[in-house]
Amino acid sequence: MSEKFQAVVIGGGPGGYVCAIRLSQLGLKTACIESRGSLGGTCLNVGCIPSKSLLNLSEDFHKIKGLANKGIEIGEVKLNLEKMMKSKNKAVTVLTKGVEFLLKKNKVTYFKGHGSFRSQNEISIKDDKNKETIIHTEKAVIATGSVPISLPGVDIDEKILVSSTGALKLEKVPKKMIVIGGGYIGLEMGSVWSRLGSEVQVVEFLDHITPGMDKEISSEFMKILKKQGMKFIMENKVETIKRNLSGAVVSTVDKDGNKNNFESDVVLISIGRKPNTDGLNLEAVGVNLDEKNRIKTDKNFETNVKNIYAIGDVIDGPMLAHKAEDEGIAVAENIVGQSGHVNYDTIPGVIYTTPEVASIGKTEEQLKEFNKKYKVGKFSFMANSRAKAIDDTEGFVKILADAETDKVLGAHIIGPHAGELIAEIGIAMEFGASAEDIARTCHAHPTFSEAVKEAALSVDKRAIHS
Repeated sequence: MSEKFQAVVIGGGPGGYVCAIRLSQLGLKTACIESRGSLGGTCLNVGCIPSKSLLNLSEDFHKIKGLANKGIEIGEVKLNLEKMMKSKNKAVTVLTKGVEFLLKKNKVTYFKGHGSFRSQNEISIKDDKNKETIIHTEKAVIATGSVPISLPGVDIDEKILVSSTGALKLEKVPKKMIVIGGGYIGLEMGSVWSRLGSEVQVVEFLDHITPGMDKEISSEFMKILKKQGMKFIMENKVETIKRNLSGAVVSTVDKDGNKNNFESDVVLISIGRKPNTDGLNLEAVGVNLDEKNRIKTDKNFETNVKNIYAIGDVIDGPMLAHKAEDEGIAVAENIVGQSGHVNYDTIPGVIYTTPEVASIGKTEEQLKEFNKKYKVGKFSFMANSRAKAIDDTEGFVKILADAETDKVLGAHIIGPHAGELIAEIGIAMEFGASAEDIARTCHAHPTFSEAVKEAALSVDKRAIHS
């Protein structure tokens, strides 16, 4: 007899393990299946966490080299890349073991192996030795995440031609690195290797980086990255990438039809991700996919097949770990008859470069497209006393509010601790706050958060410090 569960989650990433824990908290006998061999998904193993470790360590390395200008004189600063990678790996190991402990603490049964549907209520699990276990479930949640997209005809070897996974474990600093794609992941990894000594060139098909971001922020961001030494080749389409003895040659064609060749030691292909639905045997149970191979769901995250649900990167929406977590909790609550809900208007996005870039809600471009009348409030970190005191003044806070009601519609920040500061605006938006509400809230002095208050004051053209 196969073991029976009330709920089974396929995928142990941020959406999957959070969903499994919440299901168990709500009283269901729950199992979580993960094929990677360690929990946490792409985010924890080869994404958010290791990249943030390297971003922080590379920024420390960069800052230490400039401390003499601020009166702290030390000897020669050397990079030990092997030790840096060990530090990154330690952080990942500690956190993956922590997630495993959380499942155990919450009485979730953890299966290591590849899960796929045998039928609507039967799931097959094959371990790394191809041994099969069959389990029975009343409800199933698909949370298998996403995988990197490559270019046609390009085989990623994770040595010379790398995805973000390979870029996180290079054994030496490449003399030259080409990053294909000016999105979040490419710019984060490019900035890591740039700070560690690589000459980084970003090749982008569009005329701007970070597609979908507020254009003013995007423009400022590129100026700052250029100042830091990164180079940008805009409006170029990659035609071929060919390996050679020293690395690879990227051949492009620009908007005027001119062909260009760029040599590099390492090429990071960072053009996006796609839903990881292969191998789930969805066709056997009749789960419908859309034109982008995303799983179709209704407002309760249920597929066209009753009692089979999907969350995270395999469904529509931004491919973000925190979005998947919120959906994991919402679907668990819906399954037991509660009112799980995700407010997609208040999901923040953050780029963890230096300075950080964060956004939430609508951009100016979106508001113009919707013919929505709005007001803008901006405040530069150049006029923020905390930023001035520590010489970290690049960037600004921008708040967009309804022209009639003053309700906050969106906010965009480039500057120190932007990823933390955006949460204040997220809470304000969840409660339907106005810019006036933020402006009337007392902020501690001296803090970076005062820039948020001043931007809110600026919406009504009454900023004090600019």
